[in-house]
Amino acid sequence: MTMTVLITGASSGFGLMLANRLHTQGFNVIGTSRNPEKYTGKVPFKLLRLDIDDDASIKALPDELFRHVKQLDVLVNNAGYMVTGLAEETPLDVARKQFETNFWGTVKVTNSILPHFRRQRSGKIITVSSIVALIGPPNLSFYSASKHAVEGYFKSLRFELNPFNIKVSMVEPVWFKTNLGANAVKAASGTISDYDTYRRKADAETKKGIDDAESPDAVVKKIAELIAAKDPKFSNPVGKMTGMFLFLQNYAPRMFEGSILKSVANAA
Repeated sequence: MTMTVLITGASSGFGLMLANRLHTQGFNVIGTSRNPEKYTGKVPFKLLRLDIDDDASIKALPDELFRHVKQLDVLVNNAGYMVTGLAEETPLDVARKQFETNFWGTVKVTNSILPHFRRQRSGKIITVSSIVALIGPPNLSFYSASKHAVEGYFKSLRFELNPFNIKVSMVEPVWFKTNLGANAVKAASGTISDYDTYRRKADAETKKGIDDAESPDAVVKKIAELIAAKDPKFSNPVGKMTGMFLFLQNYAPRMFEGSILKSVANAA
């Protein structure tokens, strides 16, 4: 039986690459986009309209989805964006919007699909998070916080869904070459002079991470593996140095923190 996969944010980045790969492999792929009409004839899979910042759009999703399919096997939460900037310089309305999309949007979409998964007593929920959900680098305070929140939510949810045979997994990539960095929102509307030197170096380090990013193939491959797995792992960091980052943070915290401080201090 052909598996049906719903992928949010499937018109670009990880979502588009994953949707194309799964479609080629014979999956029934349903993607979402805020403006699906822009991609008519440009993608080989069905795109539904979804704005995860809009409650009415999320509420309408299940009815629209099940007009096209009878069963859903996998939900991939991929939609989101990144705010960069120092914590004290980030306006709280910008920070709230980051949470509205990355945390509340993801939660609301998941909750809209859960009744279906519970009725059929099966399903997989795979959420694209970030390595910053597990560590807290500078210049990404509220992006990191939103991803920590998502991580905590799904850590609890996986236990609650276990009786229904619904599997929950997170994918935590490092920097990869997608449009996430290019579309990042620079938070500061005003600056604090005490941070001028640090801000310049932190911005340079963030830019270097984006510029030196790896090809996203590894992330797409990992998600495809989780879809195929009978009992997928919950946490799945992807990319160079992820294992080292987590080992140092857990077992050599001073060395870990020192390496971050040094990387910013040495930034151009």
